[in-house]
Amino acid sequence: MSLPSLPSLPSLPSLPSLPSSVYVAGIVAFLVAVLLVMTKHWHGHFSMDSLVGAQKNHTEPTPRIGGVSVFAGVVAAYVVAQPERAEILSMLLLAGMPAFVFGLAEDVTKKVGVMARLLATMASGVLGWLLTGISLTGVDVPLLDSLLSYTFISVAFTAFAVGGVANAVNIIDGFNGLASGFVVIALIGLALVAAMVGDINLAFTCLAIAMAILGFWLVNWPWGHLFLGDGGSYFGGFALAWASVLLIERNSSVSAFVPLLICIHPITEVLFSIYRRRMSKVSPGHADRLHLHTLVMRRVVRPRVRRLYPDEPKMVDRLRNSITGLVFAIAAIPAALVALLVINSAPFAALACLGFALGYVTLYARLVRFHWCSPITFLFVRINRQMASR
Repeated sequence: MSLPSLPSLPSLPSLPSLPSSVYVAGIVAFLVAVLLVMTKHWHGHFSMDSLVGAQKNHTEPTPRIGGVSVFAGVVAAYVVAQPERAEILSMLLLAGMPAFVFGLAEDVTKKVGVMARLLATMASGVLGWLLTGISLTGVDVPLLDSLLSYTFISVAFTAFAVGGVANAVNIIDGFNGLASGFVVIALIGLALVAAMVGDINLAFTCLAIAMAILGFWLVNWPWGHLFLGDGGSYFGGFALAWASVLLIERNSSVSAFVPLLICIHPITEVLFSIYRRRMSKVSPGHADRLHLHTLVMRRVVRPRVRRLYPDEPKMVDRLRNSITGLVFAIAAIPAALVALLVINSAPFAALACLGFALGYVTLYARLVRFHWCSPITFLFVRINRQMASR
């Protein structure tokens, strides 16, 4: 069976100037983020992120409640948005409360377990359905689509997908500007897709959320004065996931593989992390320093920065963090651009997802084995933990 021809890139419609809600979201988020940094001597005793942990890459205790600024920015956008967009934002804010609250509770108490946070993000997906009546009813996979015609399975699958994306964003939140930068780019990608199919209200909603996260990003990158924290990463991940659900349910012409393609990096990171940990007989929830972004920092970025500043270890630590975060955030752009080409083609979108996932594995194999090899070979050969930890 031959694949359909690759569709041409549709032209963007003539969009009106950005609404005030987009600018207000960014300004409010930025101001709240600055305020959190300026007042850290008041709240630092419970909001600071320690330096101890397998995935810690910062050199100074830093407030990890940046999610408050993002949430405040989205609330501000809701207040000034037009009614149609305010309705989308209000449902997103309400549905996202479990993800945000449980994440923020972990930022403050450091005692909320991984499973509790995962269930909270899934609860946000269920709450989104209760508030809007919207859940995934088709994902361009014939057998699964037939099962999604049953409401219970549809809602359960939606909750699982939303929780998965939210937790995936949290997993890549390891360097300054990485998770927040990725979500900004991904939301802009979703906004462009929505604009191309005429869903202007959803497009501007995505842009408002992206601008709120960008307001935080300006304080986080490059020097990490404030961290996104679990509250911010879970809420940002939920917003990205729910916007994806709305995109394909409100616009039947958009392939479900398109938002999957836009979110492909964190999703691949999660699935591959689970796989390699099981291959190494380690719990899937075990924290380690073997994520792709960590390996790139240790084996590519740090040696080069160290050569530039051989006598300034603190500068090396700060630059390696910021450079790695920016590189991986920018790396989200190619997938978003390809998604614009395959909006209406499920086969090509699925192939693109597979291509980017195999590209991830290929790069990971190169960093682990120190030579290029087939991703298929690497996946089906037992991962050597000692080689991976060099």
